[in-house]
Amino acid sequence: MNLQALVQDAARQLEAAGLSYGHGTTNAFDEAAWLVLWQLGLPLDTALDDPQAPLPDAQQIAPCQALIAQRISSRKPAAYLTRQAWLQGFSFYVDERVIVPRSLIAELLVEGGFDYFLHTGTHKVLDLCTGNGSLAIIAAQVYPDTAVWASDLSHGALEVAAMNVAQHALQARVHVLHSDGLDAPALAANGPFDLVLCNPPYVNAQSMAALPPEFRAEPALALDGNTEGGHDGMDFVRRLLRELPRHLSPQGVLVLEIGHERAFFEAAFPALPAVWLPTSAGEDQVLLLTREHLTP
Repeated sequence: MNLQALVQDAARQLEAAGLSYGHGTTNAFDEAAWLVLWQLGLPLDTALDDPQAPLPDAQQIAPCQALIAQRISSRKPAAYLTRQAWLQGFSFYVDERVIVPRSLIAELLVEGGFDYFLHTGTHKVLDLCTGNGSLAIIAAQVYPDTAVWASDLSHGALEVAAMNVAQHALQARVHVLHSDGLDAPALAANGPFDLVLCNPPYVNAQSMAALPPEFRAEPALALDGNTEGGHDGMDFVRRLLRELPRHLSPQGVLVLEIGHERAFFEAAFPALPAVWLPTSAGEDQVLLLTREHLTP
């Protein structure tokens, strides 16, 4: 069996199992290719139809098939099985303590999607709800003259974030700290911040109840935006926008991801003149607010 046939067979199994995607891939074939290539120790950009591609032998095929079977039986995202996720070309360690990184803010960082709104004195960046630290790390790579603080409520997530900061050798510039929102004294002590990145829990109650198993395998703390009694997914965002102005520099900006919840955001904050940033997923999932927008 050649490499392409092995991946095609795996993709047929995934397709037949009716799995859900969205954690780095969007379809059964790409998911199968990721898992098979990872198991074989091959680069993820290996051309499957390349006649020079190595032919898996019988001893290699069995572990690939076992990994595909595990993906089907566990319904866990592939990244939890490989302990590796990729975002905008950067590799990160992941496990069940964090959601699989997929923020569109990463795309905007790499492509300069909000650089127009930054000023020359942008030196302090806060990544709030950092999870595995991916946005903080990418921000530090994109803006080499900045210091970055990566905060999260979850101690487990911060352990993973610290691992990734060390993996990318950024301990001198990316500072991992525990905070419930903006409550940590260290945030006040190190601010104000020129750029705040936040991919918060924002999923509304109805959507939370309908999540497929792959998403329910992730920490609910990082997804559920209704932990303070609301239903629209905006509980954390309400507190954030109320408290953030005192943590922003005069020309500071917030880049906030709200996924498919734009209607709920606009219903909750009808007077805010948000700037919606274009991404590969459209112009209604990531928004930008300046300190001026947030200060009446």
